[in-house]
Amino acid sequence: MLIPHPLLGLRDAQEFTYLGDATLIDRPDGLAADAAACFFDYGYLRDNPPGEHRELWFHEQGDRSWLVVTRNITTHEITRVELARDVALARGRGR
Repeated sequence: MLIPHPLLGLRDAQEFTYLGDATLIDRPDGLAADAAACFFDYGYLRDNPPGEHRELWFHEQGDRSWLVVTRNITTHEITRVELARDVALARGRGR
């Protein structure tokens, strides 16, 4: 599988490490009153429907960037790749 890196162009998937669902970017507030319940949901509950799915990939053998890859988990077709930093900033996370 080839991943179209937004900065480096097409790269082989073997250069990357798969982390999982991209909702991991939305880490709960550890100081919230319901933090324990929120972290349980965050760590253990995932939907796994067929079709498009947003995933986190780490470019381990390259520029060491984190990517959010939107891909069809049935056909493996990649429809979008974004830098995770940009996704987090757009959601008001990070600086």
